[in-house]
Amino acid sequence: MANSGLQLLGFVLALLGWIALIAATIMPQWKMSSYAGDQIITAVAIYQGLWMSCATQSTGQIQCKVYDSLLQLDASLQATRALMVVSIILGVFGLAISTMGMKCTNCGGDDKVKKSRIAMTGGFVFLIGGLAALIACSWYGNQIIRDFYNPLLPINTKYEFGAGVFLGWAGSFLALIGGALLACSCSRKNNYQKGYPKSGAKTKAPSSARDYV
Repeated sequence: MANSGLQLLGFVLALLGWIALIAATIMPQWKMSSYAGDQIITAVAIYQGLWMSCATQSTGQIQCKVYDSLLQLDASLQATRALMVVSIILGVFGLAISTMGMKCTNCGGDDKVKKSRIAMTGGFVFLIGGLAALIACSWYGNQIIRDFYNPLLPINTKYEFGAGVFLGWAGSFLALIGGALLACSCSRKNNYQKGYPKSGAKTKAPSSARDYV
């Protein structure tokens, strides 16, 4: 029962992390324009994501533009894109494998030891996907920090962390925790206890003879 609860908790956390990673990848708010220093606050806020850049006006109107060319993007953005897509694809495989290995499902046969090993494999897939997303978000965040403290860049071209980076970090940590719980839920021993007598042990046969007086 404990392993079943651990598996279910790990699966739910990994699923929530995978959904958060998808939402973070789609969001255009990975970095937003900074108003630190002597920069004049304007009526337009600029956001940049992995796939598009958006400008939000004070009236609430939002205008977004998809990046024209992949080759014009910097290496950090391209690497972040690739790692986030890889983490989402690994999450799909992790969900499929973990579903077959869950004790509360009928997939993957009736062998509980085999099913737990399948669930452990799904947990390792989630661990790899969460690690890829964590590297992507950390790399992107490090680039934001380096550009912010770079004295050679103009103030109006500096950005701060957006909601997409924080959501990506949260999703990667949830995927890592869920994958770790799934990986730890593998039962090493078979819990079934056989009631066969040990070899060499003598058993007394029931006496069928009756003494008559």
